[in-house]
Amino acid sequence: MRRREFFRVFGGAAAAWPLAVRAQQASVPIVALISSGRSSGRLPESLIGIFRQGLAEQGYAEGRNVVIDYRHGDNQYERLAGLAAEFVRRQVAVIAALNSPAALAAKVATTTIPIVFMIPDDPVKLGLVASLSRPGGNATGVSFLLSDLGPKQLGFLRELVPDAKRIGLLVNPHNANVEDIKKEVVTAASAIKIDLKVVEASDSREIEVAFATLIDNRVDALVVGTDSFFFNRRIQITTLAARHVLPAIYNAHDYAEAGGLMSYGTSLPEAFRQTGVYAGRIIKGEKPVALPVLQSTKCVLSTNLPTARALGLNVPPTLIARADEVIE
Repeated sequence: MRRREFFRVFGGAAAAWPLAVRAQQASVPIVALISSGRSSGRLPESLIGIFRQGLAEQGYAEGRNVVIDYRHGDNQYERLAGLAAEFVRRQVAVIAALNSPAALAAKVATTTIPIVFMIPDDPVKLGLVASLSRPGGNATGVSFLLSDLGPKQLGFLRELVPDAKRIGLLVNPHNANVEDIKKEVVTAASAIKIDLKVVEASDSREIEVAFATLIDNRVDALVVGTDSFFFNRRIQITTLAARHVLPAIYNAHDYAEAGGLMSYGTSLPEAFRQTGVYAGRIIKGEKPVALPVLQSTKCVLSTNLPTARALGLNVPPTLIARADEVIE
């Protein structure tokens, strides 16, 4: 009797659950967050909090008048299409895509539900919008175009490791912008007569192999290319750099916080806030077609002094003075 009673109650609850979800969707708008990251390495809560802050600036507070649903691809880009399709079936109010692979998956999944992206790439070149000033479809967002990031990173490395003759570049071959990343750094390296060794990795095992290749090729320093997968594997990458006594520069402050030597890249908090603001404006009724793509140009230089000492490097006072943050 108890077993039959269990299935009767459970069955009734299961049948009622979709009705409850539909009722919630009808009364409270859902903001869908989607990224290609890992379930165990989600975006820092502080950044999601800043996204919420952007929503709050438009009058939306999670748990009061908006629901935020975050899904991740667990570093498997092929999963993103299914996640985006699920959000489309639920008819969410807006999809916030927090990197390029997620934005592309969302764009394929829907031409009607508004998409707000936050990407380190050119959205026009990726086909997400017709132009920055006139997006022309259901997508808009924040783009931090890093056309001069590679050259500046090389410059900072040369200041810190002035005798460096051969520098490595780590890229993800599955990154939609990989050719532009390589071209930019190759050109900059050639201009200052640096021998560049490009290595590729798209999973944790390949990262290990890439570092072994760099050491075999006797590189003096390393530039880690912009990539959401690398960001999610930042602990592994910074640990390998320390193990192999390899000075490296990264593109986000979180690498330096994780023990990386130095980072120079866009201000992620500001990009997350702007993405939240746009999501809120869309919930209010504005259309993506009328919202120009924002270009976040604020970059942050962080230096980790304990890591520099562990690598036997003396950070020049001029470099410390220019850093936005010095980790003591």
